[in-house]
Amino acid sequence: MTKVTMTVNGRPMSGEVEGRTLLVSFLRDTLGLTGTHVGCDTSQCGACVVHVDGKAVKACTMLALEAEGAEVATIEGQAAADGTLNAIQAAFQEHHGLQCGFCTPGMVMSAAALLKENPKPTETEIRHYLEGNLCRCTGYHNIVKAIMAASGQDVSSIAAE
Repeated sequence: MTKVTMTVNGRPMSGEVEGRTLLVSFLRDTLGLTGTHVGCDTSQCGACVVHVDGKAVKACTMLALEAEGAEVATIEGQAAADGTLNAIQAAFQEHHGLQCGFCTPGMVMSAAALLKENPKPTETEIRHYLEGNLCRCTGYHNIVKAIMAASGQDVSSIAAE
C-alpha cells in the first residue's frame, strides 16, 4: 500500500492505495465521493469524468497514484458551499438535460471542460465534444440545449429531434 495525497474539490485529501487502484475507485471507495460514476470500466461511457489539474479525464483510465499532488475536481465540488447549483447544473435542470441521471455527473464535468476551452460552442461543437460520453435516455438534445444555455446562448435555434 502507498499513501497518495491530492487536493479534491479544494480540500487536501489522502489515503492508502494499491498501485493498481484507479482514480475512480479512490474517489468513490476511499474518499466516499460517489458522484463520479463507474459505467463501463472500458473508458467508453464518460460517466467517470473528473478534472485533474484543470483537464477533463476519465477517472477509470488513471491510477490514483498518477494524481499524486494534483488538483482534482469532481461533481461534488461543482455546486456552491450552500448547495446553489452552478450555471451548468442549473441549465441541466432547467432544460431537462437528464433523465435517469447516471451519465449526468460525467456530462456536467465534460460540459465544464468544454466551456472552459470554448465559452460559446456551436451545437455541432458540443455534440462533437460529447462523443466520449454516452447517454441512454435523452438522445442528447436537451443536454446540448442545457450546455448552450449555460454558455449564455439562445437555445431556441436548436431543432427538436
